[in-house]
Amino acid sequence: MTLHQPPRRSLRDFTGEAVWADMVERSFERRHPAGSVLLRQGEPGTHVLAVVTGVAKVIRQERNGDLSLLAFRGPGELLGEVAVLDDGVRSASVESISRCVVGVMGKAEFLAFVGRHGLFPVLVRYALTRLRESDEARGGGDVRTRLAAALVHLIDISGNPHSAHGPGGPVELALTRHELAQHLGTSRNTVTAALNDLAPCGVRVGRKRIIVDDLPALRLTADREA
Repeated sequence: MTLHQPPRRSLRDFTGEAVWADMVERSFERRHPAGSVLLRQGEPGTHVLAVVTGVAKVIRQERNGDLSLLAFRGPGELLGEVAVLDDGVRSASVESISRCVVGVMGKAEFLAFVGRHGLFPVLVRYALTRLRESDEARGGGDVRTRLAAALVHLIDISGNPHSAHGPGGPVELALTRHELAQHLGTSRNTVTAALNDLAPCGVRVGRKRIIVDDLPALRLTADREA
């Protein structure tokens, strides 16, 4: 039995394909390369983002200046809705870790859309599910195996598993070893050792990047060792 990430329940899962497609249709498309800031902590909630393709990380700057990686968000997810709904400011920043396509919808239009489709109860359930997923993200087990499975999972949900070099080419994720350690609930040194162990699968560390040169080999490793 493999230790892949448990099935995620995105907003698209809660609303159904028709409502999600309607939201995306009413949004305007924006494209971002890996490493782009999609939403910035402390800014007012003027709009929401519907993730069409790609993966982003949610990070928060704490009062002592440290950065905390709170979650990863992929296709079918909504970003920035809390600040819109409570008329507040962003409590965290969102940065892309792969090339992303998002649909941007302004605050007034989003609130009207939610009211028209009766989505307020749905958004409450969605928020509770995301909190539960964050709590479950730090499961125990072998770090090397969990790291391999996490990298495969992130590439799979990015919606763009191959680079510009074509199928089988390098895949880049804008992640650091420290962020992976936060995500897996372990130390940076432990993640560094696990990344070194995955080098035969084409995993290497760049400047603020994790690069996977051989996704099929990494996938086999995650499956075989789980």
